[in-house]
Amino acid sequence: MQHQRWLTGAACCLFPLFAQAAVTASYACPESVPATSISLNAVPAGWTPYIGSPLYLSAAAPIDGAPQRRGQLVPSGERKNKGQTTLSYRLEGRYPDGKWLQCSYGEHGEVTLSRRMDDSVSLCEFTYRKGRKAGQNEIDIDCR
Repeated sequence: MQHQRWLTGAACCLFPLFAQAAVTASYACPESVPATSISLNAVPAGWTPYIGSPLYLSAAAPIDGAPQRRGQLVPSGERKNKGQTTLSYRLEGRYPDGKWLQCSYGEHGEVTLSRRMDDSVSLCEFTYRKGRKAGQNEIDIDCR
């Protein structure tokens, strides 16, 4: 009887945590695009392409619609603290083509990977830290 009462008490305290986790989606960009997945087509005659290393994550942000729309958004806030920069984006209002997460790779964002986010996301924070490779950033993403 005592054991059963403990289980009921634990269940009442854990279920709200599981319910909250279901509402907050987890978003993260891959750390890199492997060199083996990059190819160059139609290079000028006489030239041999070579890709010797992966492209590392350099930036991330929410965008308005699919990547070909180029719906870049402006951060609504910025905080700097101990070598980190956090950019905040308020995603309120209408997004008829959806809210997307765009991850940029290469020192100047030459390659992007994007995926659609849940329509209920209304705030995203991106916390940047310098990575170990040239142009690389480690980015923590918190969207809710």
